[in-house]
Amino acid sequence: QVQLAESGGGAVQAGGSLKLSCSVSGNTQYTCELGWYRQAPGKELESVATMEPDGPGKYADSVKGRFTISHDNWTKLYLQMTAMKVDDTAVYYCAARRCANPDYTYWGQGTQVTVSS
Repeated sequence: QVQLAESGGGAVQAGGSLKLSCSVSGNTQYTCELGWYRQAPGKELESVATMEPDGPGKYADSVKGRFTISHDNWTKLYLQMTAMKVDDTAVYYCAARRCANPDYTYWGQGTQVTVSS
């Protein structure tokens, strides 16, 4: 089992910055990938950024150049968001994928991010 807990959400004006954190605990030995997903009202869940322990982050086109994913010893996952847009408003989730599973199976409770114009 892997436990994930997000923090750092809140309200920000367009053009501003926000940093999300996710505490990762439990049996992370076979966790090959961590990621950030988001779901805006009335929209489907979408991948924002993902990363492997030693690899570069992979980003959705909509956030490339503005968001940066990073981790601290695979126990903390971060998402630095800059130049934020109203369209970034969503509930953001931290997620983990086991090496033997192609899908993300562990999820945090989510944190709300609201960007106002």
